[in-house]
Amino acid sequence: MAIGRRRFLRQTTTGAAALLTVSAASRAADAEAQAAEAVPAAIKALKPLTPAAVPISDAERRQRVDKARRLMGEQKIDALLIEPGSSMSYFTGVQWGLSERPFVLVIPAKGELAYICPKFEENRARELTRPADEMRTWEEDDSPYALLAAILRDRGIGTGRIGVEERVRFFIADGVRKEGSGATFVDGTPISAGCRMIKSPAEIALMQRANDITLAAFKAAFASMRAGMTQYELSHLVAQAHVALGARGGEALVGFGQYSAFPHGSIKPQKLQEGDIVLVDGGCRIEGYSSDITRTTVFGKPTARQQSVWDTEKAAQAAALKAAQVGAPCEAVDAAARKVVTDAGFGPGYKLPGLPHRTGHGIGLDGHEWTNFVKGNKTPIAPGMCFSDEPMIAIYGEFGIRLEDCLYITESGPKLFTGQSASIDKPCD
Repeated sequence: MAIGRRRFLRQTTTGAAALLTVSAASRAADAEAQAAEAVPAAIKALKPLTPAAVPISDAERRQRVDKARRLMGEQKIDALLIEPGSSMSYFTGVQWGLSERPFVLVIPAKGELAYICPKFEENRARELTRPADEMRTWEEDDSPYALLAAILRDRGIGTGRIGVEERVRFFIADGVRKEGSGATFVDGTPISAGCRMIKSPAEIALMQRANDITLAAFKAAFASMRAGMTQYELSHLVAQAHVALGARGGEALVGFGQYSAFPHGSIKPQKLQEGDIVLVDGGCRIEGYSSDITRTTVFGKPTARQQSVWDTEKAAQAAALKAAQVGAPCEAVDAAARKVVTDAGFGPGYKLPGLPHRTGHGIGLDGHEWTNFVKGNKTPIAPGMCFSDEPMIAIYGEFGIRLEDCLYITESGPKLFTGQSASIDKPCD
C-alpha cells in the first residue's frame, strides 16, 4: 500500500509539473503574441538597412595617431594621456569601462603606444589591443602611476609636456605627479579635438547611416501616435523602431503640449491630446557614430499660431544652414538663426519666449563634441566639421518648436545628413 501510494504521488506530481510547464509556456507564448500585436504596423514593417555599415579601418586609426603626433609637434606636447571613452576608441578602437582601477593609454609624440592595465585584466586587454603596443600591468598592491611615470621616462619625456585628454580624471595625472615625475601636465584638447573635429569620409558615411535610421524611426513612430498615449510610450516606440532598423540603443526625449517648450523634456506625466504640439528629439549610434534629429508636429490640425511659429523656426534653421560656410566663424551661424527668431518678435538674445540655447553643437563619436554654433565662438568653419542645426522657439506655458538636422561641411559648403522637415503635418518628409 505504501509503495503504491508513493508511486501514485510520483505520477500525479510529475503530471502536475508537466501541466504547470505547459501552462507557463502557454502563458509566455500568449504574452509574446500580445506584445507582437502591440507593436504598431508602421514599426512592424521596418527592416534593417542594407548593406551593413563599414567600420573604421585599422589603417585609418593609424592615420589618426600620425595626425595626433603632428599636432603634438606643433603644440610642443610630448605625449597624450587618454582614459577609456570616445577618444580611446577613436585612436585605437579599444572599448573599456571606467573604474577606480586605471587603464590608461599613452600616445607619445615618438615611439610606440603604451597602456597600463590591471594585471588580472591583461588577457582581456590583449584581445583588444595591437600586438605591437606595449602593455605594462600592475598588481592590486602596485602603483599604476609609477608605471605611467616609467613609460614617460623610458621615452625620454619624463620631464616633458604631457597633454591630458579632457575626460581624464584628476587623480590620474595627480598620481603621476606624486610619483616624483617632473612632467608638466597641460590641456590635451588641441590634440584630441584637433583630430576629432575633422571627420573623414568613412566617419561621415557612418553618421549618414545613423541619421537615415533615426529619421525612418521617427517617421514610423509618428505614424503610430494615438490619443491618450504617454510621452514614455512614444519614446519607447522610437526605440523599438531603431531596433527594427538595425540600430540598438536608439532613444528619444518626447514632449507634448506645453511641455514641448522644455528643451530637454519634462518629468511631468503627459498624455497626448488632440491639438497638442509633439516634439521628439533623439538619435542612435552606428559603429559608435551619432545621429541627432528633432522633429516637431501637431497631433491633429495645427492652429494658426502653431503654424506661424513652426514656419519661423524652419526659417531660422534654414538661415543657420546658409550661414555655415567654410571660413565663417561659428558664431555667425548662431547669429543668423537668432536674427530670424528676434525679427519675428521673440527674444532678444536668450530671453524667453525665444531661442534659449545655442544654435548647434559638434557631433561625432559623442553626441555633443567640439565645437559649437554659439555667440563668441570665432572658430573658423572648416571642411570635415559636423554640427547639429537646431534653433528653437520656446514659449513656456504654451508650446515649443525645435527642428534639428545634422550637417557636415564640404569644400563647397554645408550639406545636411537629412533634409529639413517638409511641413508641420509632414515632419519626416
